[in-house]
Amino acid sequence: MIVAVLIVLLGLLWVFQRQLIYLPDRSSPPPAGEVIPGARDVSFTTGDGLRLGAWFVPGDRDVTVLVAGGNAGNRYHRAPLARALAAHGLPVLLMDYRGYGGNPGSPTEEGLYRDVLAARAFLGDGPVVYFGESLGAAVVTRLALEHPPDGLVLRSPFTDLAAAGQVSYPFLPVRLLLRDRFPVAEHLATVRAPAVVVYGTRDTIVPARLSRAVAEAAGDQVTIVELAGAGHNDLSMLAGAELIRAVVNLADQVGGRP
Repeated sequence: MIVAVLIVLLGLLWVFQRQLIYLPDRSSPPPAGEVIPGARDVSFTTGDGLRLGAWFVPGDRDVTVLVAGGNAGNRYHRAPLARALAAHGLPVLLMDYRGYGGNPGSPTEEGLYRDVLAARAFLGDGPVVYFGESLGAAVVTRLALEHPPDGLVLRSPFTDLAAAGQVSYPFLPVRLLLRDRFPVAEHLATVRAPAVVVYGTRDTIVPARLSRAVAEAAGDQVTIVELAGAGHNDLSMLAGAELIRAVVNLADQVGGRP
C-alpha cells in the first residue's frame, strides 16, 4: 500500500508539476502610462501565433534593457525596476510570458523561449542588455545562445531548474521528474558576452551557492554582485541601488560611455 501511495503521489507530481513551477499573475495590468510615466503598451506575436502584451519605457540612451521576469507575478510587479533604469536614461522592455499578465497560453520551457525570441525581435537592431530574474535568467541565457546580447545580467540564477527544485523539495527525485530543465550553467559556458551575476546571501529559494556556480560557468567575463543579507524577494533584489548600479555600469561598458 505504501508503494502504491508513493507511485500515485509521483504520478500526480509528474502531471501537475508545471503548476508548481509557474505561478503567474494572470490578471491584466493597468495601462503602462498609469504606472510608469512615459511608458506605453506594446505587443508582439510569437512563432506559434500568440500575441503577447508588454510595456516599453523609452529612454535617451542607445542601450535597451530587455527584462524577463521570474516564475511569479507579471510585468506590473517589475515596474520599480523599469522606473529605476529609466531614471538613468535606459529604455526598458518589460515582457510577460504566455499565461502571465493577461496573455494567452500556458507556460512551458519551450513556450517561454518562443516568448523571449519574439520580444527580442520586437526590439530590432541596436545594443541590448538582457536582464533575467531567477527563472528569467534561464530564459535569457538560452536566448543568448542564438541571439548574443551586448551584455547579460542574471539576477538570482540557478545552475539548472532541478537544482533549484531540490532546495524546495529535498525528499523528492526532482531531477527524474522534471520535464522542463532550464540548464543555465551549461548554456552560459558557451555565451561570449560580458555578464553580471547578482545574488543575495540569504536567498532561501535560489541559494547563493547556485548563483556562484553560475558565475563560475561564465568564466572571466563575469562581474559578481553579492547583496549581503538579501533574500530572493527583498526590495534590494528588485530595484535596489546596487542592482541598478550594476545594470547601468554594464550598459555604460557596452554602450561606449566611460
